Amino acid sequence: MGIVIPLEEKTPERIIDQLTALVANDMAQVNRTILLRTGSEVAMIPEVANHLISSGGKRLRPMLTLAAAGLCGYSGDGHIKLAAAIEFLHTATLLHDDVVDESDMRRGKLAARVVWGNEASVLVGDFLLGQAFKMMVEVGSLPCLDVLSSAAAVIAEGEVMQLSAAKDTATTEDDYLAVIRAKTAALFAAACEVGPILAGRSKAEVAACRGFGVNLGLAFQLIDDALDYGGSSAKLGKNVGDDFREGKITLPVVLSFRRGTPTERDFWRRALEKGDIADGDLETALAMLKKHRALEDTIERARHYGAMARDALELFPSSSWKRALLDAVEFAIERAH
Repeated sequence: MGIVIPLEEKTPERIIDQLTALVANDMAQVNRTILLRTGSEVAMIPEVANHLISSGGKRLRPMLTLAAAGLCGYSGDGHIKLAAAIEFLHTATLLHDDVVDESDMRRGKLAARVVWGNEASVLVGDFLLGQAFKMMVEVGSLPCLDVLSSAAAVIAEGEVMQLSAAKDTATTEDDYLAVIRAKTAALFAAACEVGPILAGRSKAEVAACRGFGVNLGLAFQLIDDALDYGGSSAKLGKNVGDDFREGKITLPVVLSFRRGTPTERDFWRRALEKGDIADGDLETALAMLKKHRALEDTIERARHYGAMARDALELFPSSSWKRALLDAVEFAIERAH
């Protein structure tokens, strides 16, 4: 009788092994660039910046920039600075987000605002934005500068939209998708779009890469929303239920509120709109989300956007780069398991 040997479980991190391997040499240059550009004679700037930058983020967005450039046959080095600029844009928004949200944890560590204060976090975020734009200019591509500067403006709009919708249980699914399309998907889209622009590819191919990025970004954020209620602190790098405690209206809440009884809606209003959260309320919220299949349906919507991202790449012939980008979609969604 044969012996069954269980196969090693393929963790989400292992899913992007091919992507990580393909961009390894370029990422080494990106990381050197990041280290160089966070340097400053003002000691607090590299301290605050590196506290977050070196805290174990996967750097998915700059990896996507490198991979999209590879997909499109780009042979220069402009994608290195653009990838670093994208990571700086992302880090700056995280520093600013934590101040707005009054978050205490980020990537499993104390948020920079807790260690250095809100003022330092905002100002170092501004420094990183300045360095990002400096690198964009150095690359010398006006179309890329247009894409990334537009993304920066859209991200800021998304943050303000989220602030306006904060604690508002009347937020609809369309309202919420508009927020994350701006707040999260815009940077994924820009990260994927600049590679084909640098490579001088057709408008159709540029649009395909952008479409891939937008839909991947939407899927990624929706899984984050589900994980906040259904993940683990180790996986999240923050406390489970932080969105609930901060009064954030995310898709699981929108779905549960819409499907709830009048009594359940009163619970959400008390907890999120009034911030009146008692012991055991998180458990009550989790029970309601489960009752109304809010987490499963959020993940299902993420799968829908993941399928759209995959479809966007159908324009390109098979290659190791294309396979790696498709793996990134699987990675974004499988984090929910």
